[in-house]
Amino acid sequence: MEELVVLVNTQDNILGLMEKQQAHVNGLLHRAFSIFLFNGKGEMLLQKRAEKKYHSPGQWTNAVCSHPRNGETYLEGAHRRLREELGIETELTEKFHFIYKADVGGGLWEHELDHVFTGNYNAEFRLNKDEVEEVRFVSLEDLDKEIAENPENFTEWFKIILEEYKHNF
Repeated sequence: MEELVVLVNTQDNILGLMEKQQAHVNGLLHRAFSIFLFNGKGEMLLQKRAEKKYHSPGQWTNAVCSHPRNGETYLEGAHRRLREELGIETELTEKFHFIYKADVGGGLWEHELDHVFTGNYNAEFRLNKDEVEEVRFVSLEDLDKEIAENPENFTEWFKIILEEYKHNF
């Protein structure tokens, strides 16, 4: 099934739909969401993207990042992708939204109006291996060290969103 993203202007007014990969080639602004999950120790969940992903394969990123479908709210899309990628349900709270543009290599761009959600989770995962290779929790202090020492191991958008998150909280 062809996956479409919702193209928008900076005020989140819908401009149309476009096939996901084409939107990333053209670098067009589209709707997205990112989820940061934390365990009871305050550690952040990271997922390692599956090696078969068409961009940023094998890199570490936040718990979930994806796109709401046409007619779906940001929150509905976030819950759908939690189920599809990690096999879980948990309460989410929207923290902020912002626009960013990141070169993800291979002539592809993430240019997104990104709504960032947070939640807590302390149970088992049922990973979709087509999407997620593995997950792990890490303290924000250790995460900062890892990114500083090996930035290439992390997705470009995650580094941007993490900085925005730290400036807001």
